[in-house]
Amino acid sequence: MTQSQTPTPAAPQPPAVPEVFENRIFAIKTTSKQERTVADNILKAIETKATDVKVTAIIVPNELQGYVLVETPEKMNRVEQLVELIAHARAVIKGETSLAEVGHFLIPKPVVSGIEEGTIVELIAGPFKGEKAVVKRVDSAKEEITVELYESVVPIPITVRGDNVRVVEKFSDR
Repeated sequence: MTQSQTPTPAAPQPPAVPEVFENRIFAIKTTSKQERTVADNILKAIETKATDVKVTAIIVPNELQGYVLVETPEKMNRVEQLVELIAHARAVIKGETSLAEVGHFLIPKPVVSGIEEGTIVELIAGPFKGEKAVVKRVDSAKEEITVELYESVVPIPITVRGDNVRVVEKFSDR
């Protein structure tokens, strides 16, 4: 008697894993001082369906002049197609970057960072605009500094916001 071969049941297949998009971050070179315009134009192109390129985030860091960072699941050639549509966008920098490399742009720096006691600053706003002053105290929590005017006969402490001054000479420079 011959045994009939019964097919062995196939091993159970693992459930299908949904496709996960790995976002990439590309740097787009822009015309000087047009970073915000390029970001706005990219947003407008996506909202009006002028392009089908998917963009997850647009980053315009102040420290990185002339560049806009775009986070997307698309490949580089698709980002280059997007750049062709956008005014003031010049080119996509070859290669991609990671979130670890651009993460420090996402953390705001205190306005008073880099200013310490003894630094000479110029007031750029308020009633004493244009006057030079010496920093006497820095309050990082309130982002304020207390200064004394440089050419004042009577030293009067004045408290101003950190973004109302421009550093002329750092304390360590002297």
